[in-house]
Amino acid sequence: MRKRDLVIIWAAVLTAIAVAVAIFGGRSVPTGAWGLSFRTEGAPPVGNAGTAQLQQYNAVYLGDPAAKVIYLTFDAGYENGSTEKILDTLKKHQVSAAFFLVGNYMEQNADLVKRMAQEGHIVGNHTMHHPDMSKIADPAAFRKELTELEDLYRKITGEEMQKYYRPPQGTYSEENLKLAKEMGYKTVFWSLAYVDWNNDSQPTKEQAFSKLLPRIHNGAVVLLHSTSATNAEILDELLTKWKDMGYTFGSLEDLFS
Repeated sequence: MRKRDLVIIWAAVLTAIAVAVAIFGGRSVPTGAWGLSFRTEGAPPVGNAGTAQLQQYNAVYLGDPAAKVIYLTFDAGYENGSTEKILDTLKKHQVSAAFFLVGNYMEQNADLVKRMAQEGHIVGNHTMHHPDMSKIADPAAFRKELTELEDLYRKITGEEMQKYYRPPQGTYSEENLKLAKEMGYKTVFWSLAYVDWNNDSQPTKEQAFSKLLPRIHNGAVVLLHSTSATNAEILDELLTKWKDMGYTFGSLEDLFS
């Protein structure tokens, strides 16, 4: 084969690769902790895996960037008295949220879990024991973390758990995403969060608003911790402010429809 023909062939191959990357954002998904880069105020951030990369595993971190819709989610590893006030505020504003819970939370707070379900919130799977799932190589051990929580939810509510999964601490691997998809789960990351989880150093109201107002964006999947006293205190005003900015609130069911 002549050198000129080889050059033409390689040029075609490289072009095809470039087109594929542009369309699909690359096929592989990194292993590690979920991360975001906020580049423009009020615009969606860039995740460390692209939308198209995640979609192949029924995973998302962002809704429609053209729609002024917010998807509100809460993570909870334990209860410290803030969730009831949060639920009251959500009821007042008629906003449905998703609560990603772990096993000990469900075992110790059955009444709150029942209330979440009864008031139309999604109770999502945050695993039974909150491990670093990216370090679990055995598929059976991975599945057990999710199915044990499903069993507990069924025991408490008499209903089947809706299949939404959030990796503890946002740590994940491509294999995790594949296994979750095989189990029928949709994996939910986030496009907006702030340091609200440290009960020994809770942010002030002003500090919380300085993160949650300028960085809100179309299609935002917001992660808050229901253990945060600050979140319980500001949620009423926060939802009002977001509504005044023209945002509405959607369910994860809408996000994946």
